[in-house]
Amino acid sequence: MPDGSDLPRFRVTPRAAAEVASIAAREGRPSAGLRVSVSAGGCSGFQYGFALEDTAAEDDLVIEAGPARVYIDAVSLDLLAGSELDWNEALIGAHFTVRNPQAVSGCGCGVSFAVA
Repeated sequence: MPDGSDLPRFRVTPRAAAEVASIAAREGRPSAGLRVSVSAGGCSGFQYGFALEDTAAEDDLVIEAGPARVYIDAVSLDLLAGSELDWNEALIGAHFTVRNPQAVSGCGCGVSFAVA
């Protein structure tokens, strides 16, 4: 498993930050942040997870992105190093996307990926 040590840190686009803030406000939790995680599973080996959380865990990387916060746990951070979180609106729906330079393949839905 790559450690991502030679890659830049995780980045959040302004569009993704605005959407995190908007979702938190709609949920009545304006100070909540978005947890971005990686777990085993999906059709390609790993899958991204997104959840609104009120506080960060002790070992989380906390990214202050304008009006929003993003939390990434230490285990997921190795697989997310150098990645970028964005918000995408398309005819099939709107969703968060992760552009991950460590992913060597992925599935059509964009939620599952594999690393070398």
